[in-house]
Amino acid sequence: MASRTRNPGTVWLASCAPDPVLVHRMWAADELAAIPGGQMWLAVEADIMPSVAAMERIGPDRLGPVLVHPAADRAWWLVPPGADELLADLPRLTVHPDRWALRCPPADRYIDGIGWLEKPDGSGRLTHADVLGAAFGPGGSGLRLPVGAFC
Repeated sequence: MASRTRNPGTVWLASCAPDPVLVHRMWAADELAAIPGGQMWLAVEADIMPSVAAMERIGPDRLGPVLVHPAADRAWWLVPPGADELLADLPRLTVHPDRWALRCPPADRYIDGIGWLEKPDGSGRLTHADVLGAAFGPGGSGLRLPVGAFC
């Protein structure tokens, strides 16, 4: 069973935890692992449908990992630390603080109905806060990202 959890995105996710070995053990037992944000990333929470629309506006080359729990209508974006300052004024987004633990499965499968809509790829790529803010900011579906958003 352990071989299921050894793809690059899964290895990267586990490396973000204080005890990667424990995380891999939990995944091998088909349990979600609580991985705290803060050092490597922060979790930004939103409803699923606006998140899917934002993913389309952002485009695949600019997306970092996005975890979803469809039954709860929740999505969590992984963004760089410090994003809370840039996203604080957007009411459709909740930026979780440092050390807030995201309960997640490995990158390659769902556990308890929770899985990655945009999977971690092992590179550590995250969605930049300015791009996420533009996708969720005023203007909604008619979003036009600022020229500097992809620099």
